[in-house]
Amino acid sequence: MNQQTGSYTEEGSLSHILRMFALSLLVSFIGMLLGALFVPIELVPLFIVIEVGMLIAAFIIRMRKKNIGYPFLFIFTAVTGVALYPVIEGYGSMIGANLVSGAFVATAAIFGTLAVYAARSKRDFSFMLGFLMAGTIGLIIMGLLSFFIPIGGAINLVWAVAGILIFSGWVLYDVSQYRDGVAPEEVPLASLNLFLNFINLFLYILRFIASIVGGRD
Repeated sequence: MNQQTGSYTEEGSLSHILRMFALSLLVSFIGMLLGALFVPIELVPLFIVIEVGMLIAAFIIRMRKKNIGYPFLFIFTAVTGVALYPVIEGYGSMIGANLVSGAFVATAAIFGTLAVYAARSKRDFSFMLGFLMAGTIGLIIMGLLSFFIPIGGAINLVWAVAGILIFSGWVLYDVSQYRDGVAPEEVPLASLNLFLNFINLFLYILRFIASIVGGRD
């Protein structure tokens, strides 16, 4: 921490975190392309297992008051890209490539608007943490139930809206926490949090659009 200004240096600043987040999105996109070109669909579940395992590892590392590094961040985002390509392909066949592209643009617009607001606002969004944690657990439970119980119609739409609201809230919360910067060694984890917020927001927007389009068929 810079003792003269009382803030973190450029290496741990919000702008640096956002640059690493943008780079993580690029790595994930490259992973998606490589997955589409070279990874057989039968091997995708293996990448999902690796992705979940790395998420659990990141949680344990954080609980032990340690930090992940940049190799962990970029390996995780690349693996996520490989795991995502069948999902994106599935949505493309369901709603069309144009709507998938539109969902990505909408995600970028929502994320960017919320991030700018949280960065420039003096508001403290810490009060949202309990609601966001509870909501995220609820989304995870819904995801697990969907493997055993078909979910469609109005429930699927509500699920999508809830996911959009919750991960929009996470963007506000996380960016506000990083507003004054973090220690340089915490940048990879901060970038990972923003990456997960963006990807989940994108997936729930896709679910929302698919629910609307499906409801019109």
